[in-house]
Amino acid sequence: MQLIGMMDSPFVRRVAVSMAVLGMAFEHRPVSVFRHFDQFREINPVVKAPTFVVDDGTQLIDSTLILDYLDQRVAPHARLMPQETAARRDALHLIGFALAACEKTVQIAYEQNLRPEDKRHAPWLERVRTQLGAAFDTLERDVAGAVRAGAWLCGDRLMQPDITVAVAWRFAQHILPGEIAPSRYPALAALSERAEALPAFVGAPLA
Repeated sequence: MQLIGMMDSPFVRRVAVSMAVLGMAFEHRPVSVFRHFDQFREINPVVKAPTFVVDDGTQLIDSTLILDYLDQRVAPHARLMPQETAARRDALHLIGFALAACEKTVQIAYEQNLRPEDKRHAPWLERVRTQLGAAFDTLERDVAGAVRAGAWLCGDRLMQPDITVAVAWRFAQHILPGEIAPSRYPALAALSERAEALPAFVGAPLA
């Protein structure tokens, strides 16, 4: 199996970390959608990271779809998504807001780093910043209890909500330094610190 894309993408990184937690071996191909556009296009004409290539050559795109496929390859007790309906709903809630935070972080970074300064639209940028803050506000509120209790978000083991929330937080801190104050989000900062110390995260460094 091949995972194609750069680890500075939270979407690539959440797949890499998840595969490490699941004990799945894979080949990582660090091809950039920006610096290696033509090379990436030869692999996947859509040029979307992550691109995941199954052993039979089938390509999967979109990190959530890739992770769904991988979760179905392991025994139910080892899966990273809860199986019980209410627990799965709560997990999807956390993952959804974490992915929204990733998307808004990317939009801000693109606006600041790729668009010429005289072409930037301040009201749009402020709107996206507000959305990013709202995503992290929601996550902070909803993870605080588990973090205070020293638990993972779905119980006694690391699962997909932990991975995705931690990856989203670290990505925002890395890409937008100073934008999101850790002092405002102590639970998210603590969850990230705990997760980033694990071998699965250390083995998939952001940069």
